[in-house]
Amino acid sequence: QVQLVESGGGLVQPGGSLQLSCVVSGVTDPMPIGWFRQAPGTERKGVACINGGGDRRYYSDSVTGRFSISIDHANNTVYLQMANLNPEDTAVYYCATDLFPFLLFSVQTPSPPLSLASWGQGTQVTVSS
Repeated sequence: QVQLVESGGGLVQPGGSLQLSCVVSGVTDPMPIGWFRQAPGTERKGVACINGGGDRRYYSDSVTGRFSISIDHANNTVYLQMANLNPEDTAVYYCATDLFPFLLFSVQTPSPPLSLASWGQGTQVTVSS
């Protein structure tokens, strides 16, 4: 059974940086991973995704140029490096896995993501002075 565990959230000042981690267990091959976020009172939205090989990445318009997604195959971990954070980035951040086309669609669409195969429990990111 695939399990995803996020960590790295916290409180950061505007303009600051954070790195989130998503540790994947219960798999034998690298999995495509997507990062999503949900602010209070809003729908969950896609942020970024990466394929299992790590050579295909996609970012939502709201984070392009500020966030970077990467994969560490040795540790079965996907990172989301976030820079130049602003209060609008405040949300619970989730990682999820499924086939890469489903993740890509879920990140690209302005609608809530598809019902993806597996989700983590989320980690809170708060950007505030």
